[in-house]
Order: sequence, then structure tokens, then C-alpha cells
Amino acid sequence: MSHMPHPVVVYPVDPYVVEALKCLIGKPVVLETSRGRINGCIIEVKPDHVVLETNGRRFFVRISEIVWFMPI
Repeated sequence: MSHMPHPVVVYPVDPYVVEALKCLIGKPVVLETSRGRINGCIIEVKPDHVVLETNGRRFFVRISEIVWFMPI
């Protein structure tokens, strides 16, 4: 039996988006994602995700899913 290679999904890191999000740490923002809009305060930014706190709950949003964001 031959082994078929498994596809590997690669999400490129956009350093400009990561840096822009880092400048907004501790500030309220609105994030538009492929699943909808989330308002909250940015708690942490990593190369692949952002941690957003809203109403005492934390959301971990993949940066590759963010369509746009704006400080509010």
C-alpha cells in the first residue's frame, strides 16, 4: 500500500496585523470575523491568535479569521 500524503493547512502570519493588534492591548475594539462581530478588550496578542475579553468572558480568536478590526 502506498501512503497518500495528508494535506497540510498553512496560515501565514501577517506581522502587520499582529503589530497593529499589539498596539491595541488593553483597549476596547470590535473584531469582524468570518463568523460574526465581537466587541471587547484585547488582553493578549500572539502570532496566531488574539485574546479578547467581553462581559468577563475570554475569547480566543484566530488572526486568520479576522476580516477587520477597529478601536471603539
